Amino acid sequence: MGKGKEQDTRFARFGVVSFTAVTKVNDFIGYLQEGKLMGTRCKRCGKLFFPPRADCFECLSSDMEWFEVKGRGKLLSFAKLSYAPVGFEKVLPYTLGLLDFGDFKVFGWVSKDIPEEELEVGMEMVPRVVRLEGDRLLYEFVKAS
Repeated sequence: MGKGKEQDTRFARFGVVSFTAVTKVNDFIGYLQEGKLMGTRCKRCGKLFFPPRADCFECLSSDMEWFEVKGRGKLLSFAKLSYAPVGFEKVLPYTLGLLDFGDFKVFGWVSKDIPEEELEVGMEMVPRVVRLEGDRLLYEFVKAS
């Protein structure tokens, strides 16, 4: 038997707890390492995806390209979590939000630097990449300046 290609397990570094180490979009982690939050775009039909997908459900193409999630998004909704799944106990409480970037929406963590009373639907926010302990990566939303 010949030597196989080494398995790409970069996705195991995503978030507080990773539920999978291997995906078809492992480059997502490489971009986070560079400080970039990325989604995918279908080259055939133009559909945008976040979280990134390797295959388009609209036209069934696998011809995808990466695009950077940047600029301002509007906060559509948010929720403060006081209870969470196993593995998230150390980060409780935390707030999740949904930002509208026009052609796509992004779900993610809201920075703990923003007091809860300052959060309001419609506020402009931007994503930023953060490094967690253990060389893990995450993105969060902060107030747009």
